[in-house]
Amino acid sequence: MEPIYSSESFEIVGSDVSFGAYTKIVLDAHDIPFEDEVFDCVIIQAVLEHVIDPQRCVNEIHRVLKPSGIVYAETPFMQQVHMRQYDFTRFTHLGHRRLFRYFKEIKSGPTCGPGMALAWSYTYFLKSFATSKVMSRLLSMFAYTTSFFLKYFDYYLIDKPGSYDAAACYFFIGEKQNNCLSDEELIRQFKGFR
Repeated sequence: MEPIYSSESFEIVGSDVSFGAYTKIVLDAHDIPFEDEVFDCVIIQAVLEHVIDPQRCVNEIHRVLKPSGIVYAETPFMQQVHMRQYDFTRFTHLGHRRLFRYFKEIKSGPTCGPGMALAWSYTYFLKSFATSKVMSRLLSMFAYTTSFFLKYFDYYLIDKPGSYDAAACYFFIGEKQNNCLSDEELIRQFKGFR
């Protein structure tokens, strides 16, 4: 994201549910306060797991995109709860694709693979033994020290079928269209182990 934010070629309207470094407007993604077809591109990273109705948010993205507008989304699959009580949903690769069924796929796949998923699981497994914040931090440091290397396996594994079954996160790049991807066609797009 840094190259996009640092480029003067784009007019960026950063949004979030609270103010941050790049936030220009605070909004609820369930009801985006913009007219129809005003944006060329929408980027939504690590958001859909935190909203009550992900499909409604994707429908809003579709609404505010210009014809042939582009969406880029990243959403976790094998990741533990984060943001405490504001973490609701996970998606498989096909589940993520179905959310964007009114978009023509340009590219999709794992963005963090099974190595990252394993490292996170190991860390949260150890943290499960904690009875205090201090112990949780100590166990986290131990886990990071003993598992940091697992993410490097993802450079090799990321495009393998097993990564589609066990990825930490998926990404989707798509172009707005009015045609809907059928569930039959969706199922044919399975890329994991058969």
